[in-house]
Amino acid sequence: MIIGITGSSGAGKSTLCEILEKGYEVKVLNADKIARRLSRKGTSYLIDIIKVFGKDIVNEEGELKRSKLAQIIYSDAKKREELNTYTFKYVKEDIIKKISKIQDETTIVIDAPLLFEAELDKMCDKVIGIIAPREMQIERVVARDDIDYEDAEKRLAAQANDEFFIKKCDYIVKNDNGFSKIEEQINDICNKIGIEKKANKYT
Repeated sequence: MIIGITGSSGAGKSTLCEILEKGYEVKVLNADKIARRLSRKGTSYLIDIIKVFGKDIVNEEGELKRSKLAQIIYSDAKKREELNTYTFKYVKEDIIKKISKIQDETTIVIDAPLLFEAELDKMCDKVIGIIAPREMQIERVVARDDIDYEDAEKRLAAQANDEFFIKKCDYIVKNDNGFSKIEEQINDICNKIGIEKKANKYT
């Protein structure tokens, strides 16, 4: 079984996946981490996006300047779309390869903020979305990415809103009442889907 996890920046996807990874029989594939690995110096993906965005997006050592690239794509919707075209292609290929190598019956979780946009949802049996109050998301993005409030607002404005996820996802987790409430919601969803909890080694 393949489960998709999605939501906009700062909504709590990482927390949700951490709960799943620690407590349930799942293997998490994180699209953002895959994209970071694929954008290392000398990779085909980085070479392709340099052709689109120019050499200013890399430093003297040939490594991607992520803050520079973010500044460009969150100021220009067309550039953001161009980047996504390449990112979706390479990340999707990598995820398909990883899934093909998993031989056991472990549930696979694809953690991707742009799950629907990349059409990764078509690989999933079920999709879980997580939403949170916008102010909470902004605060988390500011702290996580070390950017100012206005930049965080701009990033979130460029992403899908709660209504999008509520409409498109099979299940919604609301991140507005703390960690334990997320756990409760995840437990309920996992029971419905049939994702097994990890056996307690002390019992």
